[in-house]
Amino acid sequence: MTTTLLDGGAVVTVDDEGTVQDPGWVLVNDDRIAQVGGGPAPAEVCRTADEVIEVSGCAVMPGMVNGHTHLFQTLFRGLADDKPLLDWLRDCIWPGATELDAEAAHAAATLGLIENLRGGATTVVDHQYIHADPMIDDAVCRAAAEVGVRFVLARGWADRNYHPPLTESADTVLRRIGPVAEAWHGAEDGRIRVGLAPLIPWGCSDDAMRATVAACRSWGGSTHLHCAETAIEVEMNLEERALRHVYWLESLGVLGPDVQLAHAVWLDDGELDLVARRDASVVHCPVSNMYLGSGVARVRDMLDRGITVALATDGPGSNNRQDMFEACKTAVLLQKVNQLDATVLQPEEVLAMACRNGAHLVDQGDDLGAVEPGRKADLVVVDLGSPFVAPVHRVPSALVYCATPRDVLHVMVDGHLLLRDRQLTRIDEEVALRRAEEAARRVFTRAGISTRLT
Repeated sequence: MTTTLLDGGAVVTVDDEGTVQDPGWVLVNDDRIAQVGGGPAPAEVCRTADEVIEVSGCAVMPGMVNGHTHLFQTLFRGLADDKPLLDWLRDCIWPGATELDAEAAHAAATLGLIENLRGGATTVVDHQYIHADPMIDDAVCRAAAEVGVRFVLARGWADRNYHPPLTESADTVLRRIGPVAEAWHGAEDGRIRVGLAPLIPWGCSDDAMRATVAACRSWGGSTHLHCAETAIEVEMNLEERALRHVYWLESLGVLGPDVQLAHAVWLDDGELDLVARRDASVVHCPVSNMYLGSGVARVRDMLDRGITVALATDGPGSNNRQDMFEACKTAVLLQKVNQLDATVLQPEEVLAMACRNGAHLVDQGDDLGAVEPGRKADLVVVDLGSPFVAPVHRVPSALVYCATPRDVLHVMVDGHLLLRDRQLTRIDEEVALRRAEEAARRVFTRAGISTRLT
């Protein structure tokens, strides 16, 4: 057994009471949190620990869960800053995505996961819907294993009404996901999981939805989909099916605790009530929703109904950063200005969304999301002494409103320090950057898209 002591920092537990031990300490035994306490660590704990890491002047918090991103879009950052969702897909995403191969997807995922790690996300849900090369899913999972993060491959698909080269039948999806799930679901000591991810309601037939949800449930995976991201998408479903998105899912009998609804901006009261009743989860993407002009999700109404609302960056093509601190701050500010109420959402609630609710989203509510004995040692240490943060009066407020990736000092996943003193321990960052740039140049040259790289 290996023990590591984080001593002297403000421990933001994100427990049910929002406890902050300031100063405090955290003892890690192998992959689990063994003890958490206030004040200086006991002499016996200090003496017997294999390693003592002094974190005075820092905050120790749970690793955050980035509940919805598209890692392949790491190569697409900033290509289409002035387009609404459907135009952005047609003019930018689709032409480039059809030229993506497994090597480029691996390079994109590696750099994207480094970005997530540096931004305090120890768990990442990747809505991976590009399969121009059938080996892309495997390549992305390999990248997650190499970086060492906790990872969910939400294997995307659309069987109709979508860009033809990116369209797959349900039979094709199920045939291709079998070997991926067998190889990767539960791999890396359980850090990697595999689910299915219908892309958008208007791109999915009723029969394909039923078949893929049933298949996913057979191996214990989750179903992840874009839902009511824009008003026009809701109108498209109403015109064809006479049902809004959540009512459609309910009519198919698929809505449940293992269903994750990304965006969920344009839900009416009845849909919110139904999401709450079926214990489905919502993934809020505030920066992306602003970037694409999609709208403002009813986060306060969701939380008041007891809906699990997790937090996410969305992909670099529509953000353009995978920075969970930015997502936290934006989530609060967007609700304040939308409701004209400075009290509508508090920093502690947003940290719970990013940590506790994210853990529930990925079905690890008992293992992740809080700094408590018995939980997995997925921890982030944030420097509170930088000019961007200090002086600190309330630690949760500083984390939400002030902290940025530049302030992340250490990141631990499963008890392993993947970032130590701001340096990656498993991946050569310079090599990852170079490979991603080379991949972007190759992909967009083939796609005929003009950038400064092509």
